[in-house]
Amino acid sequence: MTRDDGRPNVVLIMSDQHNARVMGCAGDPIVATPNLDGLARDGALLTKLYSPSPLCMPARMAFMTGMLPSHAGVMTNSQILSSARPTLAHSAGAAGYVPYLSGKLHVLGPDQLLGFVDRAVGDHNSNYAGGRESAPTILDGAAGPGFVSLEKSGSGRNAYQVRDEFAAEAAISFIERHAIEDASTGERRPFFLSVGLMLPHQPYVATDDDFSRYRGRVPAPRVPAPAPPDAHPFLAWWREATGIDGTVPDEVIGRARTAYWAMVDRMDQIIGGILAVLERRNLVDNTVVIYTSDHGDHVGEHGLWWKQTFYDAASRVPGIIRWPGVIPAGSQCDRVASLLDINATILDAVGAPRLPRSNGRTLLPVLTGASSQWEDIAIAEYCIDTGHYPGIELPEGSYQRMVRKGALKYIDFGEDDPQLFDLENDPEEIRDLASDPAFRELLAELRGIARYDWDPQLVRGETRLCFEEMAIIDEWARQVQPEDRYRWEIDPRYNALEGEA
Repeated sequence: MTRDDGRPNVVLIMSDQHNARVMGCAGDPIVATPNLDGLARDGALLTKLYSPSPLCMPARMAFMTGMLPSHAGVMTNSQILSSARPTLAHSAGAAGYVPYLSGKLHVLGPDQLLGFVDRAVGDHNSNYAGGRESAPTILDGAAGPGFVSLEKSGSGRNAYQVRDEFAAEAAISFIERHAIEDASTGERRPFFLSVGLMLPHQPYVATDDDFSRYRGRVPAPRVPAPAPPDAHPFLAWWREATGIDGTVPDEVIGRARTAYWAMVDRMDQIIGGILAVLERRNLVDNTVVIYTSDHGDHVGEHGLWWKQTFYDAASRVPGIIRWPGVIPAGSQCDRVASLLDINATILDAVGAPRLPRSNGRTLLPVLTGASSQWEDIAIAEYCIDTGHYPGIELPEGSYQRMVRKGALKYIDFGEDDPQLFDLENDPEEIRDLASDPAFRELLAELRGIARYDWDPQLVRGETRLCFEEMAIIDEWARQVQPEDRYRWEIDPRYNALEGEA
């Protein structure tokens, strides 16, 4: 493509573990997110957008392929997406764009691009499970699910912030170079840029300046942990396995939440730098900007932390789309949708081919006001099995599927009892309606939707077979030590913990 064909540039920004409520534009009165708020003011805010999985790699691979995790073959953080699966980046490339990635993708295996033609600032882990470990730091253990992540919280230094600043710098440089090239040739070639951020994923550690701005201002969680008789068996096991089944001290809760709000603030500032270069280069009017996250974070709600459940705090994600002149400024979309639909929407916006196996639907007709036809439904999946998290064992495994349809949310736990919530009348998901006779027919209907193309036992068998295959690849990586072509090394000096001092 050598001439301007009128198609827009694309800037896709995906953060990690951003609770959809912790934004000024979402109604949070404490957090400072002027850049996201401005993006929403100039575009559309999606209020009922769901992740395809409350776990990093399954969510991201599902988003890239437009396929649910069990369909894409990536149910856990230790599985490899087949390179035969075309992705969002492949489709954009097929339409004439040159897709460029800066930052997190969270992918394992030899294919670290998945259709992107180049990548700056890779993932911080080895490209291969079983590959070389990172050097130890003071925050070791604090990035995973466990009480240690709450103990090691507060002010200090966080390597994830450093990595995001590098990723943003590379993204800004890419836009600058592209603008210079267009001006030098007199020809406009639209670009496709994806920026993957780590913040506000735990460790819950923010710089002292950021932390200090929120000290004493972040409120306690709205929903306390339920009494043990009221807890679902899986959730009761998860609390015990991760060490949060007891009473977490208020001081620890406050410290971790304060750091989280501060990290969201810092993330917004980093995003602001990317948005500013679009302004500086007069690219705002012909650029689609999408902001979202791979999943949320409980940050203490229901007595839970991190993600790994289908409560809205973990499974619902922020969504903002700005396309000047196409999507009305200041609009709000309250339709139930999924990140799979964001995949289809981006491809529709750039005139790229729809991915053949995608479950996604384009939101453009709804967002532009061209149509009101839309089925309010989103489906998501989560899996945990033996060996998924070091030290956390669930021998029988747990394979779960969520269906959000209209106001109702149904969660299928396989052999365990399901859950059912009416989010219109119970937005905090306190009252489980699964045993209420008045909802028997609706429960059966939603179970039928969940089980239509999903059998937890079959998925369990396939995933365990993948574990056997991965064991060979893990040992191969340990023995061969293949080169990490795309990796961002964590310097131990990037991490420090100063408590509240």
